[in-house]
Amino acid sequence: MSSESTNMDTEKNASLDSSVGREEAASPEKTGPRTVDELNAMAAEMGIDQKKLMWKIDVRLVPMLCILYLWAFLDRVNISNAKLFSMTTDLDLTGNRFNTALTVFFVPYVLAEVPANLLMKKLKPHVWLSICMFFFGLTTCLMGLCQNFGSLIVCRLFLGFFEAGMFPGCFYLLAMWYVRAEAQKRYSFFFSSTTLAGAFGGLLASAIGLMDGKRGYHGWRWIFILEGIATCLIAVILYFYIVDFPEDAKFLTPTEQEFIKAKLAVDVGDSQLGRKTTIQDIGRVFKDYKIYLVGFMYFGLIVPSYGYAYFAPTIIKEFGYGNIQTQLHSVPPWVAACGLCMISAVMSDYLKHRYLFTVGLTLIAIVGFSMLLGVQDNVHAKYAALFLCASGLYSAMPIVVCWCTTNFAGHVRRGVGAGFQVGFGNIGGIIATFSFLAADAPKYVKGYSIGIGFAGLSIISCTLYYLAIRRENSRRDRGLDYDDFEKLGRDAKILAGDNSPDFRYAY
Repeated sequence: MSSESTNMDTEKNASLDSSVGREEAASPEKTGPRTVDELNAMAAEMGIDQKKLMWKIDVRLVPMLCILYLWAFLDRVNISNAKLFSMTTDLDLTGNRFNTALTVFFVPYVLAEVPANLLMKKLKPHVWLSICMFFFGLTTCLMGLCQNFGSLIVCRLFLGFFEAGMFPGCFYLLAMWYVRAEAQKRYSFFFSSTTLAGAFGGLLASAIGLMDGKRGYHGWRWIFILEGIATCLIAVILYFYIVDFPEDAKFLTPTEQEFIKAKLAVDVGDSQLGRKTTIQDIGRVFKDYKIYLVGFMYFGLIVPSYGYAYFAPTIIKEFGYGNIQTQLHSVPPWVAACGLCMISAVMSDYLKHRYLFTVGLTLIAIVGFSMLLGVQDNVHAKYAALFLCASGLYSAMPIVVCWCTTNFAGHVRRGVGAGFQVGFGNIGGIIATFSFLAADAPKYVKGYSIGIGFAGLSIISCTLYYLAIRRENSRRDRGLDYDDFEKLGRDAKILAGDNSPDFRYAY
């Protein structure tokens, strides 16, 4: 793995150095730095301490997105906690109605992913993300007032619509601030908010559950109402603190803005923020076969991860615990997942490698599901298996998304690519919601088998993507794509992004 990362660094530096003449032909007016050494010289000339600048960006950007997505994920999956507090009885969720309520969330969620990213570019992140957060918080609150199955379905549909822009939008925004070699730690720190939401959700539900009967409301209603109100209040605060794209970032000085834009341009080329996105631009992204590979990479992880998020409390309850103890026992696997997520992110950035981490972590999850499938009578072994499932899945997912999102260059390709990967991947959520049916309890053979199968699909897709981008890099190293690229017009060259023969994919 270390030899591969060394080769990648050599390829990257070589590509940066060799791109000077060709890039001048494509964009003759560009006068900024073209190599890492030139970029460092630019920083010294401007008097910029790069470490201090990155810390300044980290403090303003990452924590705000973590808070935002923690509440988004919490409001999405808290229905699994609410289920334990009389919700199924009050709303007459007989048969597979509960699974149906989970499923309808993903219909608008999937369809609105790409449009949401395009709207965020137009309206600016601090406006778009805070508005979406306020309305999915309001929807969560209204779920606590539902009186029947139909009203729950309507709320879940609106929840999926308002949450559609959260995950791909946050990853898109992060990708526009960090070069690929420094992105994974930030991505995984952000993504760890999902594991924290899982842990926090269990603790919060166990506390709120004690309010069962207050003012005539069962505990499940209080879970939705209180968490929804908190989300709305936080959304108002985040409107003033969420950071926009580097070109519009008011917390940076003009000199710092210029340097960050130059730094990102050295890594992946011109961001093209000011260019209007056309239908033709979007269509060109979907002509790239790699976008479908990255979709299946994420799709394969989404099925088992949502299966775990939605049904872990139900599985734990089968161990013989009461409602409060079930909520408390759901917390430790999420905490373990958060720890492994950050450790793997630091190592991945240090080694500048993604592929083997995604495969290794996904295999950990497969071992966990295999234990759940094969060990039926040992409660302690099954509980340990939940640690493996959560840790493997929720550590692999941010690496997959970071790897692929940062391998798309430019606002158009990155926005559409990230939106499609997350949108297509979340179709798997529909499968996940019907993986664990009440009729399959307590063994859940079908659910565990589905988890193993789709995790295997992700490994296959990751391997195909890895081989594809290595092949692309090899072709470009041999100069096979330059003649066709030189025939393109100036605008086409600028919009090429990662399809430029000067670009090298990270793996």
